[in-house]
Amino acid sequence: MHRFYAVSLDENRTAFLAPEDARHAATVLRLKPEDEVEIIWDHHRYAACLTACTPKEASAVLVRQLPDTEPRLRLTLFQGLPKADKMDMIVQKAVELGVHRVVPVLMERSIVRPDEAGMRKKQERWQKIAREACKQSGRTDDMEVALPVPLSSLSETLTSLDAVAVPWEEAGAVSLRTWQADHADAISVGILIGPEGGISPGEIERLQSAGAQSVTLGPRILRTETAGLCAVSCLMLLYGEMELPPVRMEASHA
Repeated sequence: MHRFYAVSLDENRTAFLAPEDARHAATVLRLKPEDEVEIIWDHHRYAACLTACTPKEASAVLVRQLPDTEPRLRLTLFQGLPKADKMDMIVQKAVELGVHRVVPVLMERSIVRPDEAGMRKKQERWQKIAREACKQSGRTDDMEVALPVPLSSLSETLTSLDAVAVPWEEAGAVSLRTWQADHADAISVGILIGPEGGISPGEIERLQSAGAQSVTLGPRILRTETAGLCAVSCLMLLYGEMELPPVRMEASHA
């Protein structure tokens, strides 16, 4: 079922698509009135039926609410800024896995160090990738991608979370499973991943002073673009976010 964001909803439960979505639906997908689609409106998903579909305007009447896709866990991925276009893939997959927010972090061993204009340009690109991934994966909330920030400015952000884990190759025997069991009731959780060069001992001390705990992801060394997605997947599973939500049988009202 094709999925679209609505930009407005009238008193008859008719949702109106953005102009670019209308063009895509009519000219690329060649959808027609009475075709079934999925509409995302006001942080909810709906099965809907198209009532109009032209390159200039498309609308659909909401039929029933669909199960929610947003996780209870509010997971922030603090990603050491990687080189090349690795961040594009990290952002896209983080959306699919249910991450609430991605914060690119400039660290001692970061290879890439864009200027302010470059950082804003990258953020705009990542936010666009995140929005497209949200639509593809059925997310009802946009995932925020923050501007890259230095690690030194993160202390207040980290201490505001319920718990923060830092995968580190010298962490010892504390696994993510053990860490999660110690923070089973946490709602706002952070996972911080180092860049290609890893996390320095000084940075680990700074992170620990902000309440973060180092953990191991096993005996194998993972690339930065692998480590974050691995840790996110494990936490989503451990916190029960890989289960299907209950199906709502009754009709819903917008």
